[in-house]
Amino acid sequence: MKTYRIAVIPGDGTGPEVVREGLKVLEAIQSKFEFKCETAEYDVGGERYLKTGEVLPDSVLEELKTFEAIYLGAIGHPEVKPGILEKGILLNLRFALDQYINLRPVILYDKRFCPLANKEEKDVDFIVVRENTEGLYCGAGGFLKKDTLDEVAVQESINTYKGVERCIRFAFEYAKKRNKRKQVTLCGKTNVLTFAFDLWERTFYKVAKNYPDIKTDYAHVDATCMWMVKNPEWFDVIVTDNMFGDIITDLGAMVQGGMGIAAGGNLNPEGVSMFEPIGGSAPKYTGKNVINPLAAICALSLMLDTIGEDKAAKSIEDSVKRVVKEKLESLSAGKMGYSTSEVGDLVVENLT
Repeated sequence: MKTYRIAVIPGDGTGPEVVREGLKVLEAIQSKFEFKCETAEYDVGGERYLKTGEVLPDSVLEELKTFEAIYLGAIGHPEVKPGILEKGILLNLRFALDQYINLRPVILYDKRFCPLANKEEKDVDFIVVRENTEGLYCGAGGFLKKDTLDEVAVQESINTYKGVERCIRFAFEYAKKRNKRKQVTLCGKTNVLTFAFDLWERTFYKVAKNYPDIKTDYAHVDATCMWMVKNPEWFDVIVTDNMFGDIITDLGAMVQGGMGIAAGGNLNPEGVSMFEPIGGSAPKYTGKNVINPLAAICALSLMLDTIGEDKAAKSIEDSVKRVVKEKLESLSAGKMGYSTSEVGDLVVENLT
């Protein structure tokens, strides 16, 4: 029986509640598909920071490097200034573990929950591959004459050929693996960002020559947002930079039904990857047993698929689809018709 070591970071707010349901599903799926996950929980987040002043200790970071994957609940605490935890934990992990791909599936499980008129489940099924360790998120830049009338603030987008090429190549490989429309769309802004996206565009078409069976397409980021709303069925795999990816994936989450169902992975295909629901810590729902755990459960499915347990991942995804279509009244917290723990139980009951 194959054994995987999984680090668990429940985190802040409703994070521990949704992770609990994900681990409930993980426990059930292991016996069905004859593999084992050994989990180790880490106390990282807002409460630890408020008590100790520590964000992500070096000792914890070194331990996390030894696991097959990291399963994260949420980071964000109302008593901690925005940016401290996000930069100190999320961005620190992405950079330290070289998680250079952010993978965000945009899949509609039930047309009732799609805000777009006349769209069926088959119309919303695409993947966004976002570069995850470069661009505007590198923190390059600074202030001149801060807090004066002559203040200047500079934030630089750093794009390397290595970083761009490996992201684009991953997108083509993923389109090949998906084997659906076999199309990769580059989302950029070549008419304005003429340096960064000149590099992206040249690299995109250079890599494309190695994949003659994959169709290519290009759309400015504003047009991408427009077509995601008007014709989401046009997309298969979208590849883009860090900032644009951050923006369009939240739009994608709304198209697929909301934050309650949206999951993502921060991938290092050669190392340790991290998986999480993307809705944040939702502190106003903490402890009420009303938050939707399906995004965390979908993140678990994505994790299992990434580490090689694709059949178990498919079983979880199929169960989530059944629960969404046959049981839930809504995907929103407190409106599902079931509690957080009951939704987790339903997913377990519908595993095949």
